[in-house]
Amino acid sequence: MSLTKKILIALILGVVAGVGLTFVPNNVFSAIDTYALNPVGEIFLSLIMMIVVPIVFVSIVLGTVGLGDPSKLGKIGIKTVAFYLITTAIALVIGLGIGVVLEPGKAGTFDTSNVSYEEAAAPPIMDTLVQIIPKNPIEAMSTGNMLQIIAFAIFIGVALAALGNKTRGIRNLFEQANDILVFLVNGIMKTAPYGAFALIASAVGEAGLDALGQMVMYMVAVILSLILHGLITYGIAIKVLGKASPINFYKQFFPAMSVAFSTSSSNAALPVAMKMAQERLGVKKSISSFVQPLGATINMDGTAIMQAVATVFIAQVYAEPLGLSQMLMVVLTATLASIGTAGVPGVGLIMLAMVLKQVGLPVDGIALIIGVDRLLDMLRTSLNITGDAVCAYIISEDEKRKSDNQVEQTA
Repeated sequence: MSLTKKILIALILGVVAGVGLTFVPNNVFSAIDTYALNPVGEIFLSLIMMIVVPIVFVSIVLGTVGLGDPSKLGKIGIKTVAFYLITTAIALVIGLGIGVVLEPGKAGTFDTSNVSYEEAAAPPIMDTLVQIIPKNPIEAMSTGNMLQIIAFAIFIGVALAALGNKTRGIRNLFEQANDILVFLVNGIMKTAPYGAFALIASAVGEAGLDALGQMVMYMVAVILSLILHGLITYGIAIKVLGKASPINFYKQFFPAMSVAFSTSSSNAALPVAMKMAQERLGVKKSISSFVQPLGATINMDGTAIMQAVATVFIAQVYAEPLGLSQMLMVVLTATLASIGTAGVPGVGLIMLAMVLKQVGLPVDGIALIIGVDRLLDMLRTSLNITGDAVCAYIISEDEKRKSDNQVEQTA
């Protein structure tokens, strides 16, 4: 049986087991979760997180060396950020539209008298940009600060490319380190079905049917928006810009989406996402190594959709309708915040708090969605890493076409 089928079966069994666990007494669920599900899930997460920092660092160094010309790296960087910002804005528009149509938060349905939420402060955007350059690269790696790791790796890659044969031994060392890390990823992926089952069963069982039932329309609105964005926005991008079949793309990339779904972490899914993009989708290693780690940090289309639907939901709950100008402000604020708050823990809810304050809605309304946010986070993380892969694929195919044209003109 292929790994894809094993993971798919594990996902389905995990959901079934999780629903079944909602009917057992709390103390029984707690025991099962503590001594069975949680350990298996945590071991799987730890195995993946163990190699995230080294594989990002090594891959970006090699990717930068592979691109060679720093100006080419700059052009690819501009294309990448532009794609991420545009698709994030589209995702927000879809989320707002679905929220308005489905009306998941009709006034009077929810009790807001005892609702409260303590928001976490987001750093100013200039602080985030200034701190991209690490004062201590080793500390950046130990704390998992992805933006700083990416910046340092790019510097090392540019230096290796500029020095050429003088540093051939170091470059060989990085290539050998990459081979080791790929070998580890292949081994870890064999445990993915067990980790996915445990993580999903735990998440569904912990959420409970009561919380799911009350928030069903909100969940439907978010899930529908995620599906539409994946099928329409990414589908058109793959077909028109990548000149490929969206169905085949999703089929080949599914294992990475399933890991993202079970772990709810773009960083945790990154090693698998890069492996699938390079080996199954044919994305150039130099492009994948730069575009996907950057996307895992700043590209948050799934999170943007949640923020858009949640904003409309909270506005409806508190009977404070949003005007067109306020909706445009939501799109602008959330799009810019996706980069400004990159790498901040709990970034989705921090960004949502920023958006709510910008349009004058009560931040306490976030407390209404926290109960189901963990489950929705699984889906939006899958969409997030898919967007990273779509961007990498499109840029890679564009570079291949340019290279082929140059060869033809030379001939």
